[in-house]
Amino acid sequence: MAIFVGLMRAINVGKRQMPMKELRALAEELGHEAPETYVASGNLIFGAKDSAEAVASALEKAIEKRFGFFAEVILRDARHWKAYRDANPFSGDADAIPKMVHLCLARAPLRPGLIDGLRERAQDGERVELVGDGLWVDFGRNGVARSKLTPALFDKLAGSTVTARNWNTVQKLQDMIEARG
Repeated sequence: MAIFVGLMRAINVGKRQMPMKELRALAEELGHEAPETYVASGNLIFGAKDSAEAVASALEKAIEKRFGFFAEVILRDARHWKAYRDANPFSGDADAIPKMVHLCLARAPLRPGLIDGLRERAQDGERVELVGDGLWVDFGRNGVARSKLTPALFDKLAGSTVTARNWNTVQKLQDMIEARG
């Protein structure tokens, strides 16, 4: 059985309400093992026997049926999460503010030119680095809310849905994975 990290974007914003208790129950109903959530923003860790594609597809359909909206599930094998955490190019940088450093992951393989497109639009000390399929963004002191690097821009340049988790969340998800043994 593989352990997966499932990430959903824009959960519990506006009409896209998804109580985490109900998300865990839904994962159990689908036959997934020991589902856990972290904060109310669409972070789910669970065990599953099927392939990542099958698991993501079934979870998306079940979410839409249960909660009344479509939410793409960006799924990663938990065995690789530590590599994401360890690849943070800003982790040793004293100027990087942990809540402003984000790991961005796409649903599909990233398009060529993504990094150049983001760097062209970055401003006010924002930095962008690509490590494997993990896109790292340091939004700097001005923060995410004032950035021109918007979710729509990420999706357009990446060619698929992209979701981001700040450095603190990346570390907490790794701690949860490690606690599973």
